[in-house]
Amino acid sequence: MSELIPVLLLTVCAPLWIIFHYITKMKTSKGLTPEDEKMLTDVWESTKKMEDRIQTLERILDIESPTWRQRHE
Repeated sequence: MSELIPVLLLTVCAPLWIIFHYITKMKTSKGLTPEDEKMLTDVWESTKKMEDRIQTLERILDIESPTWRQRHE
């Protein structure tokens, strides 16, 4: 019977403890860090600026070369 206790601890308790430990760690670290939020905001702003530039370029091309869309489709 005394040999059974260490075997149970190693085969049942230890793996369960490890699993629950990492589940708890994942739940507490869920979400964005402040650095991630700043990076995401910067990327979003850059994307909006790039979209505005593309729209401006398309308007210029529409005026200077009205058939440019047909040639590049």
